[in-house]
Amino acid sequence: MCNMKNKKAVSDKKGFKKNIDYWMNTKNWWGPLLFILIISLAGVGMIGFQTYNDAPPMTGFQNQDGTLLISKTDIEKGQIVFHKYALMEYGAFFGDGAQRGPDFTAEALHQITIHVNDYYQKQYLVENGRPAYLDEQKVIAERVKRELKNNGYDSTEDIVVLSDAYVYALEKVRNYYLNVFLDTSSESSFPLKNYITDKEELLHLSNFFFWGAWVCVTERPGEDFSYTHNWPYDEEAGNTPTSPVVLWSVLGLLAFVLMCGVVLYFIGQYNQLSNKFFKPSAKELLTARSVRDFVPTKTQRASYKFFFVAIVLFFVQVSSGFVTINEFVDYLGFFGVDLSESFPITVSRSWHLMLSLYWISTCWIASSIFILPILAKKEVEHQLRLINLLFVLLVVLVAGSLTGMVMGPMGLLGDWWHALGHQGWEFVDFGQAFQILLMLIFVLWSIVVFRGIRPAFVKGMPWNLPNWIMYSIIGIPLLFISGFVARPETNFVIADFWRWMVVHMWVEAFFEVFITVIVSYLMVLMGLVSRNAAIRVIYFATILFLGTGLLGISHNFYWNAKPVATMALGSIFSTLQFVPLILLTVEAWRFKNMPRIALEGIKPSELGDFGFSEVFLFLIAVNFWNFFGAGVLGIIINLPIMNYYEHGTYLTVNHAHAALMGVYGNISLAAMLFASKLLFKSKRWNKKLVKVSFWSINIGLMLMVVLDLLPAGTIQFKAVVENGLWFARSDEFIGGGVFQSLTWLRGIGACVFLFGGVVPLLLFIISRASSLKRSGDTETSLIQISRHDNM
Repeated sequence: MCNMKNKKAVSDKKGFKKNIDYWMNTKNWWGPLLFILIISLAGVGMIGFQTYNDAPPMTGFQNQDGTLLISKTDIEKGQIVFHKYALMEYGAFFGDGAQRGPDFTAEALHQITIHVNDYYQKQYLVENGRPAYLDEQKVIAERVKRELKNNGYDSTEDIVVLSDAYVYALEKVRNYYLNVFLDTSSESSFPLKNYITDKEELLHLSNFFFWGAWVCVTERPGEDFSYTHNWPYDEEAGNTPTSPVVLWSVLGLLAFVLMCGVVLYFIGQYNQLSNKFFKPSAKELLTARSVRDFVPTKTQRASYKFFFVAIVLFFVQVSSGFVTINEFVDYLGFFGVDLSESFPITVSRSWHLMLSLYWISTCWIASSIFILPILAKKEVEHQLRLINLLFVLLVVLVAGSLTGMVMGPMGLLGDWWHALGHQGWEFVDFGQAFQILLMLIFVLWSIVVFRGIRPAFVKGMPWNLPNWIMYSIIGIPLLFISGFVARPETNFVIADFWRWMVVHMWVEAFFEVFITVIVSYLMVLMGLVSRNAAIRVIYFATILFLGTGLLGISHNFYWNAKPVATMALGSIFSTLQFVPLILLTVEAWRFKNMPRIALEGIKPSELGDFGFSEVFLFLIAVNFWNFFGAGVLGIIINLPIMNYYEHGTYLTVNHAHAALMGVYGNISLAAMLFASKLLFKSKRWNKKLVKVSFWSINIGLMLMVVLDLLPAGTIQFKAVVENGLWFARSDEFIGGGVFQSLTWLRGIGACVFLFGGVVPLLLFIISRASSLKRSGDTETSLIQISRHDNM
């Protein structure tokens, strides 16, 4: 019996070893990766097909007598006005856009509901000589719901026929928005004076809002719910959660629990691997002496100007966020400063969003330039010219697009607003000419990286770290092509699909892979992990991020007029996006203690101090915010039933701030400081200042989350459940009470973030321009620092 047990144990051990060795063998990696890509791209292709095939018609409206009230062209013109004046940076449409102003679809739908009801109340008064009693009012309210749900679209004539009550409501909606934008109403929810003054443009804009409300409430052909699955929640309009919303929330949660079990099982196997996969030789730790003796190459020294620009852009980005908050609390009013007309909220928020992409991308470009000679172990000829050209193009892009984002919405560019001004899409704000320039920059960046990394390629080894860097960089411009498909007049539902193809695929797919590659390579260069360990971490992270991230795009389309199949994909795969972040949490302890683990058995006095302890703090922060900001704060809003009430509230803002700055911001600063420490003369390095900046930035970010964004989002969520999204986004709710007080509290975290973190780091980086090490022609330093990347 004992022998049988021993044989079984040996057999199990061999089975385990065979199983885990299969996944550790790089020769077996193509199959799973190709399978993931094929399935994911097929799913995204299906969403694209459904987007075009099942999009609600952008059609005209007429009354019962056949009189045309709104033409398709009128709606297209209204959409153009919406984009031209960057209204997506103040309010939202289908819940997408800024979260402080009204959601125009929810607001217009509620206005329609009120006035259709009012029409029948007045009709009842005329017919019966008295107002309707309470029970009779309930009957009228039910009639209103049925009428709003009735789809009067005639596909043969491509027209929607409206009832008399609907026609009455249309006129009221038009008058409402004229009053709002021309500031003739005490109920005005738009704070900008003299922003849109052309009445014809406002008429087209109100027609566009009317169409959006119609899409949200009228039943999709063949279904008993609207094109947007009865979103937004407005019980008076008959918009309540549908059965698919509940069903796919349950199934999404089930898939998440099952996948967690699978991942935890493999973590158990992963942790039994030999330490050779995780721990390098202790003598390979990059010490303070190594940092001091490092001599940069000419191209590495040239990367400093990119970091210089990046830290300035970081400061301007955060400052524009302050200006945006000022529109709501007017703290600058105490000093007699009024920026609302010269620098309106639509512009300040555009800068705040686009500058975040600019400074982070600049850091990544600069960090890749810095590590190229280390990977190749030499300088590649003529690289410096291309790098300088890349820098000039970046400066032109930033200066030109920021200027255009001011002039476009202010009406100073005429018909050139789309090409040189503001496209009007959140996160794709810049004019299309600058979008083309950014595409050229990405292509040139890819060329620079390929030229610099080519000497490091090894034939027959497609999974080396240099290859991974190239793969991730190629993916970024490929996805950016999606941003050129839609035009200003393209059906909003279709155009928004292409916008999300850029935004989501960058943020939650290939940028995640790029971050994993950069973090892993920085760890290798610091001597904290072996190259083999880094390659395996990158591969498994890529499988998980692409496997969940590509199809996870569908959670952005829950309420954007897509059919049930898209919601099904979103509920499953967007929930699974939290799974790879669990791996980060499981490895958090090992990650946090890597310098100590790497030094095991060796006295620190024998090696000198670890050279990057303050930089390592930012990498730990990436780990934390990836789990908490992207994961925890993301999963609480991902399930359809939760997202149904949450979409368009501050819980989205909360997740976005914690994930974007927490993850991408920290890794960008880590890359900047890693390179800077090797570029600056050792005596000019200020370790204490960097640590103070680190804690101020991350504590400030956490204070913004816990003092405002999370509690404000929770309170707003409650308001949606009780009264509907229209109320939770109204000036009555947002402009006063607890919500406004929480906005003031956000200033505490913002001040810690800016004045304790960003400003000291800004002064530190720019003041070291004259303290750079001289570049050298010797390859000794490159070979010394790149020794960790050897087999």
